This record gives sequence, structure tokens and C-alpha cells, in this order.
Amino acid sequence: MRVLLVLGAALLSLGAAPAPVPPPLPARMADTGGGSQLITAEAARTGATTGTLTWWDRRGGRWVKAGSAPARFGANGLVEGARRRQGTNTTPTGLYRLPYAFGVRARPAGTRFPYVRVTERSWWCQDNDSRAYNRQVEGLPRDCRAAEAEHLVSYGTQYAHALVIGFNYDRPVRGRGAGIFLHVNGRGATAGCVSVPAGAMRAVLAWADPARRPHIAVGTRSGPTAITRY
Repeated sequence: MRVLLVLGAALLSLGAAPAPVPPPLPARMADTGGGSQLITAEAARTGATTGTLTWWDRRGGRWVKAGSAPARFGANGLVEGARRRQGTNTTPTGLYRLPYAFGVRARPAGTRFPYVRVTERSWWCQDNDSRAYNRQVEGLPRDCRAAEAEHLVSYGTQYAHALVIGFNYDRPVRGRGAGIFLHVNGRGATAGCVSVPAGAMRAVLAWADPARRPHIAVGTRSGPTAITRY
């Protein structure tokens, strides 16, 4: 009898339907920006400082993973982009375009994005009182205090190569935050950017094609800041 029971259980297990494979992350999102490339930066929860960056291609009506890498977020985790405040060391969640790339080092081979080489005169203005707020400038404007700006060449490791994330970029809201990038890892969590290993950053730049309108979605696995909301 025991042999029959074991045999019956084995037959039932063989006949069981395989567990369904969940759709890829972009297929579960509310919006992917309308292009055929997408970057997702996902953390487990808002308090996390690490997660995963994945870049995707849309082929034949389906999203296919093109690559992935461990990612770092702000030292104080993530927060809804519309509620973010400057100086909080939080990474804004949401779906954003990628205006252009820049770097202290030369354009990596295969890069198709517009690429601005950083010089000794390159700054990113974060001064809320400046007309250049949340913009890269060559030469610091008089109305942008150096204490409220990043001298880009000073961050030779992190800004070796970077992509500008279009958070608060097109119509900047003073006090919401400036200088949010996808860049190379530094020593730890970021001040609000998303960072990845140097090799992954070069791989993303070689993959990204502005003609395919890539966007980046930043969020958590679940909850009010779930990446699937964007």
C-alpha cells in the first residue's frame, strides 16, 4: 500500500501544472515613457539604500532584460518625487526622462547619447536663488554661490560617467532638489542619486539609444512608492 501511495503522489506531481512565470517588471508598470528602452531602479522599501538597476529592451511587443547591476540610493532612502525636499539625501521616486550624459572622463566607446565632457569650469548649480538652478554651467554664474553648487570635476570617481535624470529638470521647483544623476559608485550611499559599478555605467551608456526614448523608473517593490505605479 505504501508503494502505491508513493507512486500516486509522484504521478500527481508530474501532472501538476508548472507555476506561472510573472510578467517582466516593465509589463506590470503603469507607464514606461512610451519608448522601447527602459531603466528600472528598484529598492525593497523606502528606507533601503541598495537595490537593483535593470535595463530593458522592448522587442516584438515584449520587454526583455538587457542587463542588471546592484544599485545604491540616497543615504536616507527613497521618497515620492513630488514630495522630496532638497538636502534630505533621499532619492526621488518616479518616471523620468534622461536629458543627456556627461563625464569627467572621455565618452565611452559606443555611447550614442549627447555627452558633455566635464572641464575645470563645469559646475552643477543647486542654488535656489539662481537662474541656473538645476543646470550644468561652464563657469559659475554670479547668482550661483559655490557653496550651493557642485564642482563636477571634483567627483572624478562618481562622475567619471553619468546620465542626468530628469527629476525637477524641465520646470524646476525651487527647494525640491537638483543634481540627480545615474552615476558611478562612490564609497557608499548617495546624496540622492542612483549609482552603480563603473562597468555597469559604461554598459548602460553603450546600450542606451536616444532614438528609442529610454526613461528611468525609480521606486520600491510595493507600497505608495511602488515602481509599478509609475
